[in-house]
Amino acid sequence: MKRALLTNRLGNGGFSLVELTIVVAIMAVLASSAVPLYELMVKREKEQELRIALRQIREALDTYKRTVSDGRAIREAGASDYPRKLEDLVNGVPDIKDPEKRKIYYLRRLPRDPMSEDPSLSDADTWGTRAYESPPDNPQEGNDVFDVYSRSQQIGLNGIAYDQW
Repeated sequence: MKRALLTNRLGNGGFSLVELTIVVAIMAVLASSAVPLYELMVKREKEQELRIALRQIREALDTYKRTVSDGRAIREAGASDYPRKLEDLVNGVPDIKDPEKRKIYYLRRLPRDPMSEDPSLSDADTWGTRAYESPPDNPQEGNDVFDVYSRSQQIGLNGIAYDQW
């Protein structure tokens, strides 16, 4: 009799259906609470990338303007001191004060708008551009690039649309 009790206790090493159901329910609750946190983390990372990209491009635009204002790059008559297109920041401009006419580069590569969801667009086409003569409340493209903005209509975590950053 003792031997039968010992084998029953030692032989029942599995879990009951109730125990398994409780464990699965707990795992489901944990997973359902982790998904929104993960989505929030991904959105924060994209917003940080957007801030960095906007800062890099805007600093490059300002540096380009200083270069033209200092007389180190050629400016067409009647044109502003800003580049005609975003690609000029990567392609560079010849330094007219340098005897060897080496180029001045402003960006190694043009960052892509992290909020853009169309992979077929080039990096430059993911950004909206504002010409120098365009008003800030209604940015329009023109003969130069004075500023850039995201084309995304989504609202950021701070409550401001990405195209207003």
